[in-house]
Amino acid sequence: MGGSLQQFFAPCPRGLESVLAGELTALGAQDLIPTPGGVGFAGPFDLCYRVNLESRIASRVLWRLWHGPYRSEQDLYDAARRLRWTDWFSVGRSIKVKVSAQKCPLKSLDFATLRIKDAVCDAFRSAGQARPNVDTATPDLRIDTFLDATYATMYLDTSGEPLFKRGLRQVRTEAPLRENLAAGILKLAGWTPEQILLDPMCGSGTFLLEAAQIVRGIAPGSGRRFAFEKLAGFDERMWRGICDESRARQRPGMLRTLYGSDVNGATLATTKVNLEAAGLAEAVSLKQVSVLDVKPPEASGLLVMNPPYGLRTGEEAELASFYPKLGDVLKQRFAGWRACIFTADLRLPKLIRLTPSRRTPLSNGALVCRLYEFALVQGSMRRTPSKQEV
Repeated sequence: MGGSLQQFFAPCPRGLESVLAGELTALGAQDLIPTPGGVGFAGPFDLCYRVNLESRIASRVLWRLWHGPYRSEQDLYDAARRLRWTDWFSVGRSIKVKVSAQKCPLKSLDFATLRIKDAVCDAFRSAGQARPNVDTATPDLRIDTFLDATYATMYLDTSGEPLFKRGLRQVRTEAPLRENLAAGILKLAGWTPEQILLDPMCGSGTFLLEAAQIVRGIAPGSGRRFAFEKLAGFDERMWRGICDESRARQRPGMLRTLYGSDVNGATLATTKVNLEAAGLAEAVSLKQVSVLDVKPPEASGLLVMNPPYGLRTGEEAELASFYPKLGDVLKQRFAGWRACIFTADLRLPKLIRLTPSRRTPLSNGALVCRLYEFALVQGSMRRTPSKQEV
């Protein structure tokens, strides 16, 4: 590892590559290469400590070990067998090998996975050591390989649990938004801690939890552990210094600028539990009220929401009735605000009867979504729906 320049890749939700690249640049990354679904970058090895701790948008930080052409499972075995696994982690660490592919010529990814795992184990055996244990559920270290039609790339995952698992939510609703997607939406919306933020359909509070951490200057990785701590070259002193620097940037006494509401009392109680468990309850004002009855807490700000998508039977008709009413509320009560609505329901602009000032394609897992932004100006937003809305 040492101080030489290392290569990394940080996957992220589709559509957030540009904001992730900006975040990585601010953290000191070099040679950035955005690709669909993530950003490649370079830096000294300890950069992965900082990115794991501070990135709000990355899903993982993968350390690139090898990149080259392949034609068969044997080529993957040979490439993995040449790598210095015994220098990077001890035989006492459990491993999991994962292979992902796109346009891959191999017949069986399971067999490719087995060959790479055999290569790692054979490297330890040839060094006079035992075979490392394989743990597919909770491994100490993950070895990720990505295959395309002609090239393979092997990585060690430095994160462990995905970075969107902040460890803040004690109680989850049925379909919570991933934390890094929520943080990316706030970034795309141009929200800053000085601005009023309202989530009128707050669910388990993901937008509010992310915004409260940003307001307080709390690193998203605070209080959790990472896989890089289990590597042989882990520099504990440097890691403690990075954590101390991060804590010194926290701002405990910020003004309250965050507001959340939900029509469901049990859901709102979930939000409160999650905020209290994270020590962030004082940063957010909560109120039980329907989104159709909500009133703006200030004269201007950002309204952000993730309404239901209409995926269940019967919901599409309900939403077709709901969206025009929501449009009326936004137009009549929220002049001077911006509204950002994240949804997989691509009928929304037509049904809400407002003209988006911007629409950004995003993904929520396998769902193709849009982030619609509306600049709300009294009397100017109503229009006749067009045929092409997405």
